[in-house]
Amino acid sequence: MSSKKTLANVFTVGAFTMLSRVLGLVREMLQSRLIGAGVEQAAFTLAFAIPNMARKLFGEGALTAAFVPVFKGEVESDSLERASRLARAVMTMVLLMLGAIVLLLIGGLEVVVHFRDSLGLKDTPRLLLTIRLVKTLLPYMIFICGAAFGMGVLNALGRFKASSFMPCLLNFFWIGILAWLALSGKVHEAYPDFLPGIFTDYRLDQRIHRVAMAILIAGAAQMAFMLWRMHKAGVSSRLSFSGWRDSKVVLVWKNLGIAALGAGAIQINYMLDQLLAQLASDWAAGVIGYAERLMDLPLGVIGVAFGTVLLPTFAGLFAKGDVDGAREALSSSVVSLMFVMLPAAAGLFVLAPEITAVIYQGGAFDSVATVRVSRALAVYAVGLGFFGFQKTMVPWFQAQNDMKTPLRVTVYTVIVNAVLNVLAVWLLPVEWRHVGLALSTVLCAAIGCAILVALARRRNGSLGLRKAFGAIGAPGAPGPLLKMLAASILMGFAVAAAKPLVANGPAIAALAVLIVLGAVVYGVISLVFMREQIRGFRLRFRRRM
Repeated sequence: MSSKKTLANVFTVGAFTMLSRVLGLVREMLQSRLIGAGVEQAAFTLAFAIPNMARKLFGEGALTAAFVPVFKGEVESDSLERASRLARAVMTMVLLMLGAIVLLLIGGLEVVVHFRDSLGLKDTPRLLLTIRLVKTLLPYMIFICGAAFGMGVLNALGRFKASSFMPCLLNFFWIGILAWLALSGKVHEAYPDFLPGIFTDYRLDQRIHRVAMAILIAGAAQMAFMLWRMHKAGVSSRLSFSGWRDSKVVLVWKNLGIAALGAGAIQINYMLDQLLAQLASDWAAGVIGYAERLMDLPLGVIGVAFGTVLLPTFAGLFAKGDVDGAREALSSSVVSLMFVMLPAAAGLFVLAPEITAVIYQGGAFDSVATVRVSRALAVYAVGLGFFGFQKTMVPWFQAQNDMKTPLRVTVYTVIVNAVLNVLAVWLLPVEWRHVGLALSTVLCAAIGCAILVALARRRNGSLGLRKAFGAIGAPGAPGPLLKMLAASILMGFAVAAAKPLVANGPAIAALAVLIVLGAVVYGVISLVFMREQIRGFRLRFRRRM
């Protein structure tokens, strides 16, 4: 697949992902006002992390990384029938395994609840709410992993539209339940005696449990949609109890075992972060979650889009032995990625308080929560480029059926991150502990990027990234990435200087003016100093349209 085709697919994925992220932003605005950033949100964040961990292990994370290169190899050999048999066998095994895990976990939680006094657990509302939410969301593991598997199949076939649209379904259900909760409270406040069994001003714990129920229903809809689209693409979604010992199936599970160790290390580290956040303060986990979701807006739209497209792209190129084509795809993707990531990082860093206040503040989310979230967001913004770059480098190894290298890098960074997190909770003041947790994540992302590049160069030689940093025009002139970095920094200074000038106006209007100003400054600098990149982007966009 050429770099032009790669960027065209990135455009498709990015457009649908942008829709999903905008819906997610609406969702977060509603949830912050209805739930706040207190104990209930912290309990939900921890409970929702468990199915998300399974998704990373058995869905779009390790399983996709292990499955897509093998499946893509079958497709490239013009054997869609063999590829379909492979997909059915692997999907059946994964769903059965997840079903057994869910039943065991729910049974274990029932035992914990029943014997909580004997186990020495304090019978607090926070503990009981967390367990209740976990039990509600556990079956979501099966649905989202089945949906994510369908995404991997469609992406490998070059069908990115349906898989990119699928996350929107979750947001539709999520926004729907939040809108109902808001409407229910307003109606009950205005007319207390009108249908009291339907229109009620629910407590915070009741609200968050109904959100969890809506997520569960949304997961079933996501899985049904993806399996239907997979069937339409020519890959049967029926369960298969044959072919489990096929050599290709065995290869997938071998790669999955290695990839799962890496994904598992990441998720264990994530859960450790959540637990440490709980120890840092009652509100830290919820605050970090809000900051991460704001960071995920640019990262999810652009970084995830590149990561989604590059795995099947690299897999197809390496399957054909076209290493030069893979280098070209990597280099052009990194330049295109950073053209958006670097100014987004500068904007989030400078405007963190204003963005947080406009999106979240109101209702149960007060000004103190705004300060806390904005501090973490500013730190995450510094690492935005590293987070995005990781999403282009990891598929480079996975596409070559090399799961061990990302695993080694992951284990190393997880250890460093865990140590830094413990130090942050131990040494920092309460109001800054969550900032320390965010900073350790950024530092480890930077370390991971450096190690991945070094190991990739050792494995494949030049990655084609030199021209992104090297001379353009006169010898010694900065490359496009350095120009983008300089333009982003200048944009950040311009926006910071303009903030006092609009400070007395309406918050939304002031933020809009500052964002437009930043876009204009970055655009003008780009047109003057990065004409070649702008011309290339315009040509690709016209071809896409």
